[in-house]
Amino acid sequence: MIKSFKVKLKLNNKQRNFLKRNSDVSRFVYNWTLEQQITSYKNGGKFVSNYDLRKRLTKLKKSGEFSWIYDYDCDIVKQAVKDGCNAYIKFFKKQNKFPRFKSRKTAKPSFFVDNYKIKIFNDGVKIPKLKSKVRFYEKGYIPFDIKYSNPRISSDGISWFLSVGYDTKIKEQTLGEEVLGIDLGLKNLAICSNGKIYKNNNKSKRIKLLRKKLKRKQRKISKKYILNKVGNKFIKTNNIKKEEKNLKKVYIKISDIQKDYFNKIAIELVRTKPKTIVMEDLNLTGMMKNKHLSKSLQESNLYMFKNILFYKSKEYGINFIEADRFFPSSKLCSRCHTIKKDLKLHDRVYKCDVCGLEIDRDFGASLNLSQYPKFLGNLSLWRTKNTRVA
Repeated sequence: MIKSFKVKLKLNNKQRNFLKRNSDVSRFVYNWTLEQQITSYKNGGKFVSNYDLRKRLTKLKKSGEFSWIYDYDCDIVKQAVKDGCNAYIKFFKKQNKFPRFKSRKTAKPSFFVDNYKIKIFNDGVKIPKLKSKVRFYEKGYIPFDIKYSNPRISSDGISWFLSVGYDTKIKEQTLGEEVLGIDLGLKNLAICSNGKIYKNNNKSKRIKLLRKKLKRKQRKISKKYILNKVGNKFIKTNNIKKEEKNLKKVYIKISDIQKDYFNKIAIELVRTKPKTIVMEDLNLTGMMKNKHLSKSLQESNLYMFKNILFYKSKEYGINFIEADRFFPSSKLCSRCHTIKKDLKLHDRVYKCDVCGLEIDRDFGASLNLSQYPKFLGNLSLWRTKNTRVA
C-alpha cells in the first residue's frame, strides 16, 4: 500500500520564485507535448512515444530554440512529457476526457522531483538546482532515509507543499464481525447503524461566519471590477489581485476545516474496527441538478468524505463496499424488508404498512446498508415488481 504525506513549505521570496519558475517549465513542456500529439494526429500520424518526444525536445534545446530549459532540472522536463503522453493515452482508453492545455492563470502550479535526487531531512528538504534548504512548517512529519515514490511540489495559489508516497505494509488489525452501515445526508453528515450520528459541520458557527465573509469579499471584488471597467473590458488592478488572494485564503480555510473534520470522523469510525463498512453510492451529479439541493450538496462535500473514509478503511484492512445505486436503503423496511414505493423526501419517519415498524428514516437506511452484504444475491428483486425480499 502506498501511503502519502503532504507537508507545507516555509519559503523565502527567492525560494518561492524558484518553485514558481519550475512549475512554469513543467506546464510549458506539458502543453508542448499535447501540441505535438495533436499535430501528429491531425496529419494522419500515429501516437508519438514519450522517448521520441524527448529526443525532439533535446534537439530543440541544442539548436538554441529551447536552450533556456538547461537552467532547470532535466527530470522535471522528462516527467512533464510523460504526464502529457499519459493524459493522451487515457483519453483513447476512455478513462478520461480529452486533455486540455494548462492555463498560466488557472492551472494548479506543480512539478515533479526525482526520488533519487530529493533529500528529505527531519526539518526540511533539499531540492535539485536550489542551493538553500527549504524548511518544513511541521518537523518530523515525513519519514526520512527511505525510498519515496512520485515526489511532487505543488501550490494551492497561496502556499507551497511537498507531497511524497512510500510503500508500506498494511498492519494486521484484529477486526470484529460488525458490518457498519453509513447513510449520508445534508442535515447530518453520517448516520451510522451503531447509533452514532455525526453532524454536518456546515451548520457550525465557524463555517457560517466564514461563508458570510466569503460573500462580502465576492461582492467587494465584483464592485471593483465594475468600477474599473473600460468599454467592454474589465481591468484587473493590483487592489483586485490582493482582494482575490484574500478571497482564496478564505476558501482554503473552509476546505481545511472540512478536511480536518472528515479525517477525525473517518479515524473514529475505523477505530471501532468493523469487519465491513457499507456506504450508499449517491448520484451526486444528478442531485446537483436539483436547484433546492445543489448549494447544500456542494458545500457538504460528501465525495471528499467518502474518499477519506475509503483510504482510512484500506489502511486498517477493513472491507469497504459502495452499495448499488438502485439499492432502496430508505424505502426498505429494516425489519420485514418490505419496499415502500410511495415514500416521499419530506417523510422523515419510516412507517411500515406491513409490520407496523416506526423508525427514523435515515437510521433505518443505515440498518439496511449494514444488512446489504446478505442481500447481494437478491438485488435483482428490487428492480422488479416484487415488493418483498426473501
